[in-house]
Amino acid sequence: MSTVLHVIYLLLVIYAWLIVGRALLSWFPARAGSPVSRVKRVLRVLTEPYLRLLRRILPTVRFGPVGLDLSVIVGVVILFIVIQVLAWI
Repeated sequence: MSTVLHVIYLLLVIYAWLIVGRALLSWFPARAGSPVSRVKRVLRVLTEPYLRLLRRILPTVRFGPVGLDLSVIVGVVILFIVIQVLAWI
């Protein structure tokens, strides 16, 4: 694997884990101004452009009054597929 592909590979792995971290932290409440709140804000700023793009394509799945946003799951799956393709090159 060339150096450029290796850097892209590593950046995609890091980005995928940032999305996973955002999803995990979304389960925990954080007070405004707390360190957790700041981390959540940084993760949201970094990952929202990609997830917003997926949300435009994917509809929210409805279970009665509850909506399930699949953008995080689909986004991570897409990234890991691209990562695997890059690993094979």
